[in-house]
Amino acid sequence: MAPNRRQVLAASAAALAGGLAGCGAQGETQSNTTGEAGTDDDTTATPDDGSDAAASIDVEAAVAAEWNAMRARVWDAYALGVAGAPGAGAAVAQSVFARFERSSGEYGAHEMLESTDEAAYEEFEEALGELRTAGLGAGNVERAREEAVIADEQLASAQRALVGEPLANALDAQLFGVAAADAGMLAAAGDSEGATTVAEDVLVRFEEAPAHGALESADGDSYEAFEGALEAAAGASDADTVSEEATAALEAALAGSYAVAGVEHAAGAGHMAALQARGWDAAALAGAAGPSTGYAHAASLTLYRARAYDAHWLAARGETDTAATMAGDVFAHFEGARAHEALEEADAEAYEGFEAGLSDLRAAIEDGNSAGVDEAVAAVDEHLVAGIEALAGEYSALLEAGFFRARFGDALELYERGESDAAASLAQSLFGRFEANELDLHESVEETSEELYADFEEEHLSGLVTAFEDADDDGVDTHYEGVQSTLLSFAEQAGSVTTVSGVEGGYMAARGFDAAAVDALGDDNRAQSIARGAFEHFEAGAGGFHEAVEEADAETYEAFEAALGAIATAAGNGGDVYPESTTFNGEALSAIYAVVGAGGGGTTEAPASVLQSTFAHFEKARVHELIEDADHTAYATFEAQLEAAITAASEGGDVAAAVESYADATLWTQFALVDAVEELPISLRLPGTTGDGGGGEGDSGGGSDLSGGPDVVEGVPEDADHVVDMTAVAFDPEELTVSAGDTVAFAHRAGEPHNVVAYEDEIPGEAEYWSSGGFDSESAAREGWEHGEGAVQSGQSYVHTFETTGEHGYFCTPHEAAGMVATIVVE
Repeated sequence: MAPNRRQVLAASAAALAGGLAGCGAQGETQSNTTGEAGTDDDTTATPDDGSDAAASIDVEAAVAAEWNAMRARVWDAYALGVAGAPGAGAAVAQSVFARFERSSGEYGAHEMLESTDEAAYEEFEEALGELRTAGLGAGNVERAREEAVIADEQLASAQRALVGEPLANALDAQLFGVAAADAGMLAAAGDSEGATTVAEDVLVRFEEAPAHGALESADGDSYEAFEGALEAAAGASDADTVSEEATAALEAALAGSYAVAGVEHAAGAGHMAALQARGWDAAALAGAAGPSTGYAHAASLTLYRARAYDAHWLAARGETDTAATMAGDVFAHFEGARAHEALEEADAEAYEGFEAGLSDLRAAIEDGNSAGVDEAVAAVDEHLVAGIEALAGEYSALLEAGFFRARFGDALELYERGESDAAASLAQSLFGRFEANELDLHESVEETSEELYADFEEEHLSGLVTAFEDADDDGVDTHYEGVQSTLLSFAEQAGSVTTVSGVEGGYMAARGFDAAAVDALGDDNRAQSIARGAFEHFEAGAGGFHEAVEEADAETYEAFEAALGAIATAAGNGGDVYPESTTFNGEALSAIYAVVGAGGGGTTEAPASVLQSTFAHFEKARVHELIEDADHTAYATFEAQLEAAITAASEGGDVAAAVESYADATLWTQFALVDAVEELPISLRLPGTTGDGGGGEGDSGGGSDLSGGPDVVEGVPEDADHVVDMTAVAFDPEELTVSAGDTVAFAHRAGEPHNVVAYEDEIPGEAEYWSSGGFDSESAAREGWEHGEGAVQSGQSYVHTFETTGEHGYFCTPHEAAGMVATIVVE
């Protein structure tokens, strides 16, 4: 039987060597994808002038550029698999698929691919799915490589069909630049061996790709600079050299791509897509590093949710004293918990609402006010949900799955006590939460696996409600096990061992409190059974939690097992189970923090470095002025979202969400550069925008709106003892030693307007505060910049005489996120 089209594609892909950021498919497959537009050799003529191309390439260039960002992400997913993080790679592949599906509208990446080449569209979607499941999900790196090649090939083919050979070659050159930067990214993350391997792979692919000849013909200097830097990166033995040369290669590829394209603004759209790809690189690094400590904090809040409901159902059954004690103990534990300050900083309203709700809960229980208990536990839950979302971000759905499992356990205990209607009501309420997509659980399960989604909702959740209502013991056993196993499978597929450990640790601690609750109701045997069941679940692996905590901290592992065993022992001996449950609670949380910490705790340095270097590149790039002139609002939004992403990465925030917003802002610039903002395929709802996706020239930020202040002068004063040059995103020198009484001129040498602002807590205590604009505090200087005050523009200098000895740390407000900080040492 003749092979079908996909078998041919897979066979072809299996013969290709892998690469990063799209380079795996470029060299070997171009001849099969360019059709009549291709050439017999590696050279491609650029237009005599850009007029004809500009007339025919407009909005299509923006879409083709967006496909480039997706090609880069496909290879990021594969790269994470090669680097030993297949779970993180699978998450990237899933994220690419989700973004692709959302890119609807005539000029969205999704519909444009379907209309350009329906077969390529179908193969791209199938390959993405196989990359995630059969490849990365199964730990099969070779299969992942095959599917990455197929997915990349479909987008590359569609680009050539949509925008023609010159621009497609330019996009390929830009993608090779991003691939080179990936080597620097891995070096910054500490993987020097992987970084040099990536650089070698890119070099081999580039030598064989049509973009090689196109770049060499169009811009020989950029070609030599790119290839030379790439060779240096491939041959380097230290991370710093790899990073420096990879950055140089990116710069050269992007610079040369304009000559290859022959149409400046179309090349600029691809340039912005390359910067978008760098943002996704940062997100990939953050994902590979594992969740931040905020995830462990959120896991502890999830356990508080379960404990509040335990107090609620004990109070409803007349165990007022125990219920009140439970509520009070939650408050006491939180006051000393690691999550306390984290919640207060992440969401002050949620923090205050949670504490107030706990106080109300205990008071209502003690007063026997059942309606008050209902209201208080609902308030506690509402504010904890908000806090979990703030702390866990993209991982919130996993913790929600753990909460569901704990509550299904509560429902089972109600059923075991003969309260089948109450059990059914609780299960039905969980159905309602699921349909309401609380903490994104519904959408996340469906996106992870439609089969898993159907099994959970349609078969087991519905079946469990019915079984409870009918008092069907066999049905309860089947469907209870079904909801538990499908939710655990979701956590395993959508997360990593580290994130699953947060889910399982919380779930098992909740079961420990369930044992205490039924013990308080006089059922020692059931309490012992619950504890033994939890122990058996842990010994069976608990989604990898057992091995993860043992590897993270042997002492914590032993304490965890001992505390869990003590619950069963107390119940079996007729003792008080609740004290043992609270001890186990502490050990479970210690285990969660240990595993998260061992997993990297959301290392921030590498993702932040990638984003900061992207900002620094943009400030000096050719595309900077192009987008600022084309659409100032799009330009300002792009910079604001990039700064927000840097902040999220630096402070352990939700990098994935911040980069998603940054990517949307970048997409806006891609369309703005080809004068097609009205065709944007998304509705932009970004901080600082109106949400309509519209562009326009804007009415702020121009140099004419800026003013300097009393110490900003034209030129550089002749009597200045020292001069600090302000380049695009740096002070030069970064550290300067002067004598008391010396005058320093901070001279604008390049880039956008700057300011000079002392860090209030990084100058000597007795020193008078200083900044351009003459402000008396750091906050006033920052606020002044928002109004255009304190600016040092081209040809100007800020002049200050330093009288107080010590170190004076300072920065430039608009470029602080790009690392424009420095120090004056006064002796």
